[in-house]
Amino acid sequence: MLPVTHTTAPAGGGGSKRHRSGRYSLFVLWVRRLFKPKQMDFQYTLWTMLQLCISPKTAYRHASYHKQTKNHWARDDPAFVVLCAALVAATATAYCLAFGNGVGRSMLFIVSAVAVDFLALGCGIATLGWGLANRALRRKAQHSHAVEQSVEWMYAFDVHCNAFFPAFLLLAVLQLVLCPVLLTNTFLSTVLSAALWALGLSYYCYLTFLGYSALPFLERTELFLYPIALVVVAAPLAILAGINPTKVALRFWFDYK
Repeated sequence: MLPVTHTTAPAGGGGSKRHRSGRYSLFVLWVRRLFKPKQMDFQYTLWTMLQLCISPKTAYRHASYHKQTKNHWARDDPAFVVLCAALVAATATAYCLAFGNGVGRSMLFIVSAVAVDFLALGCGIATLGWGLANRALRRKAQHSHAVEQSVEWMYAFDVHCNAFFPAFLLLAVLQLVLCPVLLTNTFLSTVLSAALWALGLSYYCYLTFLGYSALPFLERTELFLYPIALVVVAAPLAILAGINPTKVALRFWFDYK
């Protein structure tokens, strides 16, 4: 999941083979640990989650230490994904208890929240970031013998998961807590809902920017901040139009009226 460093390969593609081998080995290790909970470091993962909320630069500083000690940027521990999936499932269950109508539809919503909203959508976003970083943001080599580096897909997925966690706390957990206020038919509820969604989406973009800017071989990573400008413009327009994002989300999820 991290950028893998490899020198320009001679004829025969030896460097490329080593690159693929290292990437495959990391993925196999990640999958093996997924089925061995005792090998997951949940304590460190919880610390990382806390840092992503209060000091995200500290969290990515430790990613650099990981690169120095294990020679890859991506996490080889699936604990972060496991905890996020559990949090998504638990929060989806809470929403179903509050707004759901039927056991079958509620079960479908919970599975969809984990499999589609978190994993599938996350893989899609990670793929877009991975492609953009490798195709447009890598620094050009200064000479023909310079070390070539690239962003591995697994690291791009790590970046998404890191950005997803605080945004999810804001747009799902905190929103659920504030629903009695956000669902009232008042101008204040519309302002608070729009501000909450603007903050959550903006923080997601910011953490995504930090994730890619932590890689020393990338440049112009501020591109990942550009969507914040759209959020800043969209939020006041939504308020003026009387659009409450919380009501829109619940209407999409549960046909809330």
